[in-house]
Amino acid sequence: MKVIIHDLDSRYDEVFRSGCDHVFTADGKYAPCQGCFGCWTKHPAECFMKDRLRQVSRLIGQADELVIITKNLYGEYSAAVKNVLDRSIGTSTPFSTYRGGQMHHTLRYGKHDLWKVIVYGETSDAEKETFRYLAERNAINDGFVRSEVIFVQNSEEAEALI
Repeated sequence: MKVIIHDLDSRYDEVFRSGCDHVFTADGKYAPCQGCFGCWTKHPAECFMKDRLRQVSRLIGQADELVIITKNLYGEYSAAVKNVLDRSIGTSTPFSTYRGGQMHHTLRYGKHDLWKVIVYGETSDAEKETFRYLAERNAINDGFVRSEVIFVQNSEEAEALI
């Protein structure tokens, strides 16, 4: 299953839907994570907030490929994309295990293939290095076998990479 998270205009939703199983538009029209950890314990992989992101943990957890399209924000995901990722903490459990010699949370859904980030906008060399490291660590934490970061100048170039 392929899931896309993007911070582009909602008109891209239809374009992306033809090439994946689920699209999350990071437009800020949802509540941010409240940090209650209910998606870990009370109702696994499901957020208590009844909005578009209620099932985000379950869908990302079942994805073989996660594609994130984000504007560069100082070598980090845009705020709207970061909020979607924050709401997906339920992809893991509160228990810990060693993976690759490091302590990580136990995966609720097992291993996945690709964590792919397409970054658009002006990006310095230092920001590119930060993004690559961030994507690699996010991939490990969420159980993805590999990560890939692609830098493009604008959103139109990002669309062509899906």
